Amino acid sequence: MFKRVLVANRGEIAVRIIYALRELGIESVAIYSEADKDSLHVELADYAVCIGPPPPQDSYLNFSRIMSAAVVSGVDAIHPGYGFLAENPDFADLVEKSGFIFIGPSSRHIQFMGDKIEAKRLMKEAGVPVLPGTENPVGSLSEARNIVRDIGLPVIIKAASGGGGRGMRIVRNPDALEKAFSMAQKEAEISFGDPRVYIEKYIENPRHIEVQIAADQHGNIIHLGERECSIQRRHQKLLEESPSPAVDENLRTKMGEAAIKGAQAINYHSLGTMEFLLDEDGNFYFMEMNTRIQVEHPVTEWVTGIDLVKMQILIAMGEKLSHTQEEINFKGHAIEVRVNAEDPDNGFIPNPGKIEFLHFPGGPGVRIDTHIYQGYTIPPYYDSLIGKLIVHDEDRSSAIKRLYRALEETIIKGVKTTVPFYLKLLENEDFQKGNIDTHFLERFKW
Repeated sequence: MFKRVLVANRGEIAVRIIYALRELGIESVAIYSEADKDSLHVELADYAVCIGPPPPQDSYLNFSRIMSAAVVSGVDAIHPGYGFLAENPDFADLVEKSGFIFIGPSSRHIQFMGDKIEAKRLMKEAGVPVLPGTENPVGSLSEARNIVRDIGLPVIIKAASGGGGRGMRIVRNPDALEKAFSMAQKEAEISFGDPRVYIEKYIENPRHIEVQIAADQHGNIIHLGERECSIQRRHQKLLEESPSPAVDENLRTKMGEAAIKGAQAINYHSLGTMEFLLDEDGNFYFMEMNTRIQVEHPVTEWVTGIDLVKMQILIAMGEKLSHTQEEINFKGHAIEVRVNAEDPDNGFIPNPGKIEFLHFPGGPGVRIDTHIYQGYTIPPYYDSLIGKLIVHDEDRSSAIKRLYRALEETIIKGVKTTVPFYLKLLENEDFQKGNIDTHFLERFKW
């Protein structure tokens, strides 16, 4: 169905999508800003179109320039990757109305699940466990006080259109509510152009567990297991693994069934991720749904043997899922670390610059997803992610050892990276035992 696809993104995910398109026999069109003219995705694509100067609002976030590139390139579809416009319902709607296929869910689904309040309401109606809290935006401080009185402290205030930890405040003391409520509203307005916030019960030491689902346009939905995403810094994931050391077969089945039930309730199609909080008693609660390919998708690919990007493209082409739930088997353990151009000794500040020397590890069970190369200059305008190192082995202990070996063999000179940070993390006894939660790095001594 597709002859040519425009990749509306940059960096490692653009390279990953181009690989999948090539293996499917589909031509690729890269877009790039002036700052990315030497990026690997530009070199690898069949065609490439410059869409503007470095600032994202003038390039990767610019609807008209991206759509112009699609028109002049004669593509059939647009793949948004993750980040940028991947979960922008207005962009997806424009793609659909312009006669192209958006490789992802419908704009309606993106809008539903992008509104955290609406998503929570829909999941509650579908019978998916949700945290106690508000079903509508909280409009005033007096209303917030009444809600806190009903559900009890601690609570968390969240932006209705939020993500990435922005517009989020935890309240443990009633005297702190007024300031937290005001700051959450202001930050939500600045970050998302939407000041609406909601309140829900806060779990003190949860794990962040997400379930990968795939749904075709013929009503078939499956889950592909869970990913443990609890190693986070300021609500940004750094290390992900599959399976979770806290999830047994029984819990995996329950979480998978809940994720499928939620997707069925909205007639969802495409890849998607249901994100849950898991408490210390084994109870899980819906947090949000991501309607795109995830940064951490490789760990699921390795334990299932399924190419998720190809699957996403084939679903958009109208193909039926090639696997039933009974055919999904999980093998071994996979771990991914996000290699960022950041200085961990100096508050993890971004460290763009020229890569003077580069050597990536190899050997069995080692995978590198990246857009960089020796001599490449990392631009200062975008996310600091420069690559992902993913390993797979027969069990978690073996995977940790393999990852440590691979990190030791990773040499990146010219810029600071997070590689030394991960080496120390893997040496931590609690991490090795799987005793982790979303606050683990707050306790971790670096």
